[in-house]
Amino acid sequence: MANDESGGTDTPGEEREYRVAELAEKAGISVRTLRFYRERKLVPPPRREGRIAWYNDHHLARLRTITALLDRGHTLGGIAELLSAFERGRGVGDLLGLSGAIAAPWSEESPVRLTPDVLADRFWGEDTEENLAAALDLGFLAMDGDDLVHISRRLLDASTTLVRNGVPLSAVIAAGREVRAHADALADTFTTLVRRHVLADILTHAASGAPLPPTEVARVTEALDQLRPIVKTVVDAEVSMAMDRRVRAELESWPTPTPTPTPPTAD
Repeated sequence: MANDESGGTDTPGEEREYRVAELAEKAGISVRTLRFYRERKLVPPPRREGRIAWYNDHHLARLRTITALLDRGHTLGGIAELLSAFERGRGVGDLLGLSGAIAAPWSEESPVRLTPDVLADRFWGEDTEENLAAALDLGFLAMDGDDLVHISRRLLDASTTLVRNGVPLSAVIAAGREVRAHADALADTFTTLVRRHVLADILTHAASGAPLPPTEVARVTEALDQLRPIVKTVVDAEVSMAMDRRVRAELESWPTPTPTPTPPTAD
């Protein structure tokens, strides 16, 4: 493993490593500050090679996270509590008593167990190896022993109806992949709104290390419960109106039939 001029190691295919001075420079902090974070256990121990300490990109990402949280007014004590919680597999919601409200399922989908014969009956010869592999890759299907499990009865029924009306299953799966991407983007939009305008004060409170009052837990829980149906309503309304606009545009693009001339009548 060769050293670069700044003291770090950089071999293609291997994780980047840094000496303490280089790591501090890349993180935009002093070596003294880095060592202080180490003493406060905000940064995990480096890899030791004799007397030399080697840090990696995980350490750099941690330092940049700490800097970003400090810039937002969080205290080092609060940051330590949050980082410790994340390392133990807990989230901010667990710290605040909001895990049930935040992580409560938004979907109401029920999985469906299918035998290969039932799958073949549903899709009338469209259950090819290529389609099966694509559905497994997208996560619509999962294997459970000799059976298959579809993640959603509603999506399964919709796919079945589309295929029975002449849409190839491969096209249904491709459309599903595209819809999934748009749905993820919508989820990001709504999550950002909630984080910025509903949970912003809560996250700041968590970083302070102080417990959240029960009344505040109840307030946020109620707000999240009210937002769930609103998100679904907004998406349904917008998709419905978008379909109306698209269908009208489609109809307007169709050629106008030429009227058949009426033959002259005999006198």
